Amino acid sequence: LVGHNGYLSCCRFLSDKQILTSSGDTTCALWDIETGQQTTALVGHEGDVNCISLAPDGNTFISGSCDTSSKLWDIRDGMANQTFYGHELDINAISFMSNGLNFATGSDDATCRMFDVRSDQEVACYGGEHIICGITSVAFSKSGRVLFAGYDDFNCHVWDTLKLERAAALMGHENRVSCLGVNEEGVALCTGSWDSFLKIWN
Repeated sequence: LVGHNGYLSCCRFLSDKQILTSSGDTTCALWDIETGQQTTALVGHEGDVNCISLAPDGNTFISGSCDTSSKLWDIRDGMANQTFYGHELDINAISFMSNGLNFATGSDDATCRMFDVRSDQEVACYGGEHIICGITSVAFSKSGRVLFAGYDDFNCHVWDTLKLERAAALMGHENRVSCLGVNEEGVALCTGSWDSFLKIWN
């Protein structure tokens, strides 16, 4: 699929026929898989778009960028309807909560933040003086009560989303945690690291 003018940072299937991408060229794009053609260019960020997350309804998605903002897009018209601010450095990771009303971001400013789509604002910030490195990846537990975040300090920190405090630190990797994910049943977490290992936590 040729169309972006920069590196590809993320891709997500919308269906068997459509795929959504984000790029270092500051745009996101919607593609027709069968024809290989870009059908919609989503333009609005002023820096590299590092990450995207699809809403449960399949009609909207959020993007995180090096311009320190995140945007909520409507896939049907290709427009950014909301822009969220709060971070001071690049947003590297973004993830919707299962309710589709809240999402979390992780940034090089050493914080994770939660935003509420309905109130159009930041509602929580997760961080502290003991954490001074960037976040590479974020994911919610199935209930949304817990936010998992992968860090450059080789650890996965576990945040209680209601108490706004760290509940645990999953240690074991020997290099930065580069990606993570929660399985569909919500009973296991997988972390991937630059140390070349995957670890499964339950």
